[in-house]
Amino acid sequence: MNKIMLWQKPPYISYTDNGFEPSITPYKINDKATAVLVCPGGGYGGKADHEKGVVAEMFNGHGINAFTLDYNVKPCHKFAPLSDVQRAIRTIRSLGYEKVAVCGFSAGGHLTCSSATLYDFEAYPKSDEIDNLSARPDAFIPCYPVVTFNDEFTHLGSRQNLLSSEWESKELIDMFSCEKHVNSNTPPAFIWHTANDEAVPVRNSLELASALSKNGVYFELHIFPSGCHGLGLATDHEDIRTWTQSVGTFLKKLSF
Repeated sequence: MNKIMLWQKPPYISYTDNGFEPSITPYKINDKATAVLVCPGGGYGGKADHEKGVVAEMFNGHGINAFTLDYNVKPCHKFAPLSDVQRAIRTIRSLGYEKVAVCGFSAGGHLTCSSATLYDFEAYPKSDEIDNLSARPDAFIPCYPVVTFNDEFTHLGSRQNLLSSEWESKELIDMFSCEKHVNSNTPPAFIWHTANDEAVPVRNSLELASALSKNGVYFELHIFPSGCHGLGLATDHEDIRTWTQSVGTFLKKLSF
């Protein structure tokens, strides 16, 4: 599958030695004008392989086109990942897709939540006509997500990797605490988590769901009683893997 580079010249120069350039990889199966963008997790320090292509193929199984996002991680500018997901949504729209959902895991779930709550924030300077398209996703699917950067129940490693030397900045902590930016225009959400997740506390998803409820946003919340962090498709867990069927139903209700 051919990668689609997001920019001729990325707005934030990567600080890595390999000259990283963000891209999306298409998993197209039909001519429907709907797609899901998949953001793997990795604490903003890497990207987990089991949360990439196999997840895109799962959405293909529901008859939905998909893309995976290869986004900036540490060391990078604090706005680089958000820039990448905004540009990716716009790029997918420029290819003719009228509805775009974003699905992400763990820190990729934080990026997913950021895309749904900070879509009006200009994370990067506009460079071409693609940037005039909307960056607002039509739905978002955070899976065991990091939602908040507040000290009480964040995943500290994700916050430190993204914010680097500014990881204690109250302004940035508030900005990247997604539950604080939910409003009535936030898109519909499908959220799942395990109750005993020791890496990213389930309260992240509970606070997000509470904010969505207070603002009258349509959402589903699935909390499974037991399971470790980072399960992906959860193919070895009979109860948890049902999320892969439920999310298909959720998206079909939204005409994906």
